[in-house]
This record gives sequence, C-alpha cells and structure tokens, in this order.
Amino acid sequence: MSAGRDDIGVVGLGVMGANLARNLASRGHRVAGYDQSPAAARRLADEHPDANLDPVASYAELVEILEPPRRILAMVPAGEPVDAVLDALDPLLAADDIVVDGGNSLFADTDRRNARAAGRPWRFVGMGVSGGAEGALTGPALMPGGDREAWERLRPLLESIAAVSDAGPCVTWCGFGSAGHFVKMVHNGIEYADMQLIAESALLLRRGLGLQPAAVADVFAEWNQGELESFLVEITAQIFRVPDPKNADALLLDAILDSAGQKGTGRWTVQAALDLGVAVPSLAAAVDARVLSAGVALRRRAEEAFRSAPADRIAGVSVDDLREALYAAKLASYAQGFALLAAGSGEHGFETDLSEIARIWKAGCIIRARLLDDVRTAVADEPASLILAPALRAELTKRLPAWRRVVAAGATAGLPTPGLAASLAWFDTLTTARGSAGLIQAQRDLFGSHTYERRDEPGKPLHTDWSKTP
Repeated sequence: MSAGRDDIGVVGLGVMGANLARNLASRGHRVAGYDQSPAAARRLADEHPDANLDPVASYAELVEILEPPRRILAMVPAGEPVDAVLDALDPLLAADDIVVDGGNSLFADTDRRNARAAGRPWRFVGMGVSGGAEGALTGPALMPGGDREAWERLRPLLESIAAVSDAGPCVTWCGFGSAGHFVKMVHNGIEYADMQLIAESALLLRRGLGLQPAAVADVFAEWNQGELESFLVEITAQIFRVPDPKNADALLLDAILDSAGQKGTGRWTVQAALDLGVAVPSLAAAVDARVLSAGVALRRRAEEAFRSAPADRIAGVSVDDLREALYAAKLASYAQGFALLAAGSGEHGFETDLSEIARIWKAGCIIRARLLDDVRTAVADEPASLILAPALRAELTKRLPAWRRVVAAGATAGLPTPGLAASLAWFDTLTTARGSAGLIQAQRDLFGSHTYERRDEPGKPLHTDWSKTP
C-alpha cells in the first residue's frame, strides 16, 4: 500500500457501501475500503480482484492511502454510528478533506454535524442516496447538500457513478446546510405514499374487481407502458407473478404477513411537515397505514367483531377508473412533497432548485417515474402548487370523476383506501375557497377568545361575546 494513491475512501462495507465502492471502482476510481470488520474489507477485495479496491484495517491507514485533500464516503447506519466515524476521523484529517454521510440521516443531525465541521479544518457533506442495493451498484440518484465548494470537488466522482436519464446524471447540489438529507427525507415520504397508493389499487383490482393474480400482474404491466410508468409499478407487476416456493399453485405475496415495516423516514417527513405547517395527508395516510398494519392481532379481532361477511366487490368502477385514480392521487402526493421541499428550503435557507430535484429523481431512485417530467415543468411554471400548472391541471380535471368513483366505491364496499381517500380529501379542501374553517374560528373564539377575522376586514383581529344571542 502506497501513501496518497487512492481517489476516495468508503467507510462501512455493508450492502450499500460495498456496492457503492464497486460502482466507484468500475468507473476507474481507485477506492480504499474500511469496515469495522477487517474481514469484510478483505473479502470485498478478494471477491472482485479486478476492481480498484484497496482494503485497509484502520482509519489511520485509510487517511494515509488517500490522495489529499481526501474524500471519504461514510455508509453507516444513521445516528450514533455516523458520529463515531467523525470522532475517529477528526484528529486524522487535514485542511479541505471532505467527509460525506451517505446514510439516511435525519436532517437535524446533519445540521449538528455541519456545525461541528465549521470549527474544524475538514468539510462535511450530508448526501441522500436512493436506489437500493442494485442502484448503488449500477447507478443511484444522489442528493448532496451543504458546502458548495466540497460539492464541486465531489462532482466528478458523483456524476460518474450516478444513474443517467434523458435529462442527465441523477445528481445535483440540493442546497446549503442539511438540504441533501432533507430532500432525501421528502423523497422517502413520497415513496411511502406511492407504495401505499399502488397497494390500495392492487387491493381494489383483486378483491374489488375479482381479478386473479396473473390478471393483476398484466394490468400493472400495461399501466407501466403509459403515464404510470415507474419503478414501483414495474416491480408490482413482477411481484404478482412470483409463486410461493412452498406451494407452486399459490402466490408468494399471499404468504407474506400483512404488516408493513418502516425505518422512520416517512415519519420524519410528516413531523417536518407539521413543524413547517405544510399539509401532507397522502404521506401521513401512508405512515398511518403502516402503523395500523403492525396491529395484526387487533385487526383480526376487529374484523371478527364488525364484519359478518367479507368486503363486497366494488360497483360501477373499471380498471381504467383505477388507473386514472392512481395517477391523480400520485400527482397529489407529489404536489404535497414538493410543497414541503419549498417550505423547507425557505425556512432553512437551503435555496433548493425544485426543478433540479425532479430531474435527478427521473432515474436511479425508488420513485423514478415518467410523471416526473411533468412535475419538473410544473414546479417551474406554478410555484404555489404544481397542480395549478396548466398541463397538470388539465390531467387532474380529466381524471377527477374516476377518482371520485373509486374512492366512493371502496368506501361503500368496505375496502380500505386511506391513501386514495386522503389524497382526494386534500384536493377537495385545497380547491374549496370557502369551507369549514370559519366555524372552527368561531368555536375557538367562543371558548378561548382566540379572535377571528371578518372576510370584509382581513388582517383585523376581532372578538365576539357569543353568549349574547338575539
């Protein structure tokens, strides 16, 4: 091992870290790899002898082998492990060395680490990475933020390993501070909503319309050829074709416990939206649905208590109606997510370019979809809400009747559609200039003297003694 010969170091050689290291090496970069288990680093190099991979056994060796100023990518679990990496590297690093946290860190933790780095000679970058294990190896979507000079030094490396769409490499500087991890957090919130909406659509196809698994697979495969083309729709078609390895006549999907896991990023998105005063009911419904799914035993008891017969088939709804409802609800979830990105950028001074975010999500990431072309144009045309952009307004208007039929039919049949319904309720609330909030203000003023404003005297707080009725 010679000093100063490697282009980048990767700390943490689990599935994601190992695949990113291999990706970097495959693009001609010399990569040093460190893991808490020295055997993991050695095994990675031994399994890929033709790659430019140098295993090291310590942080000191890692720093020694890297060309200064150094670039180090940490791919370790969020939380304390990231701080442990920084603690170990801090005394070893020199001026302008860069440490990148590529894990799913909470953006507030990234703010804290940025503040730490501000008092040190080295630089820190928080970066979201999306695409799963396969994407890490073949081309992920990358969302770095923070130090702009550090981004420029990282840019050639990151652009070389990122996924590429017809709009270019799927990596961009997401903004100042913790913008990279904030953007990744919102990506994951939209991902939650997207997965929930697709799962509800599959439920309605299968139990509502009575389609067999092969037919459901065919429907999703067909949808993936049109405006719903996306990674998640594509893999859903694939899932409905896989037999149970224990019973070739059954579907593997049907053997899976009906309880969805989560790692917390969806919950963080909803919490951030609450803090910023942004309504994200599609995303929140997806998180709530996962929480409810965990109570399998309680749900079984509740079904026995309240359902004397299985849920009914849905009436007056076609496969095309379900396609249009899914498209409309997906647009709603994207509109909510991009509203949150805009609010976060304004509140935290990120200066995030929303069109660029839509561009880099076109490939590599989990929510990659054809729809993002329209979203990219819409956020530039109508910053208030992308659904008001002329093209998307026309699309929603066309699909609204089917969306209403689907939600109504699901509710009548007793088939749960929390994501589709919450998305429609958001749309109806947003598009109703005078709804129910006036009564809420009157109630608040009556019991708490919180005041209200008259429509003909905006900006002037008023209070009424509501007990004095004529």
